[in-house]
Amino acid sequence: MDIEKLKYPIGRYQVEDNINKTSIKNWIKEIEMLPEKLSEAVKGLSLNQLQTPYRPEGWTVQQVVHHIADSHMNSYIRFKLALTEDKPMIKPYDEKLWAELPDSKVVEINISLDLIKSLHKRWTDLLKQLSEKELNREFLHPESGMKKLNETICHYAWHGNHHLAHITSLKERINW
Repeated sequence: MDIEKLKYPIGRYQVEDNINKTSIKNWIKEIEMLPEKLSEAVKGLSLNQLQTPYRPEGWTVQQVVHHIADSHMNSYIRFKLALTEDKPMIKPYDEKLWAELPDSKVVEINISLDLIKSLHKRWTDLLKQLSEKELNREFLHPESGMKKLNETICHYAWHGNHHLAHITSLKERINW
């Protein structure tokens, strides 16, 4: 199988050219629906299945679930910083190293599934209330530059679906 397809089952992230109210509403809905879709995707998987990498040299299903929690917590905080500070510089983190920490390898996924469910409820309730002016607020990522919140909504809608597809495509390939 093509390693690129295994890494990016829904394609690589691309910034949307035409960001408008409808697209933002749709992306927020994607973020809102992720916890349910993710829970459904991992429902009934055995410990052995959860320890299966989604691709050669990739994270296990368990690490993917915990990564989503880590990443989306960071994003939520970045939104709050951008909404309360003038173009704050955010702190990046090394997601690969975070995925190797013990909590990503041994903690039951239900802990992160519950966290993602609660986090996404707060996050999407916040996103639905933002004005156009607020959606255009920015934060500075030291590695990738200035980011608008509306673009970041697009990115995290993709991010959740990207990792969900890691799990669902693995299940399809292995016929779980």
